[in-house]
Amino acid sequence: MTSSATTELAFSSATEKAFAATLAKYPNPRAALLPTLRLAQEEFGYLSVEAMEYVASRLDLPPSKVFQVATFYTMFFKRPHGRHHLEVCTSVPCCMMGGYEVLRHLRDRLGVEPGDVTPDGRFSYAEAECLAGCGHAPLLQVNSEYHEFLTPEKIDALLDSLE
Repeated sequence: MTSSATTELAFSSATEKAFAATLAKYPNPRAALLPTLRLAQEEFGYLSVEAMEYVASRLDLPPSKVFQVATFYTMFFKRPHGRHHLEVCTSVPCCMMGGYEVLRHLRDRLGVEPGDVTPDGRFSYAEAECLAGCGHAPLLQVNSEYHEFLTPEKIDALLDSLE
């Protein structure tokens, strides 16, 4: 289970304190998996195999359990992403209101495909199955902030404000 890369990873002192505080909230360390994955993603930028192995070792879990959880949730990134990660809702209501047009506009404006990162590292984007904002379609979120009733002009203004 332990690779040389795993032993090289370590939480910073600030993240180590947050990890200790997280563990204190749960009677069973296994229950701290999701918040610990969040800490690891914030610390390392994304959840590489080595980062997931590190979390497994810190929580005394089999790496397969950590991989299962990390790959199930879309909020965890398994590869590098842009500083501003955009998720475009393409569930049926958003799709009917222009979700795929939003994706096409982002592809044309950013010059990369969904899942890729712009050469400057500022942006990445992906489809999201549902952002629970059907009455505000089409919508996307940047990091965790929602932007609703999108038009190409609104998207351009948003991207300009983030650059």
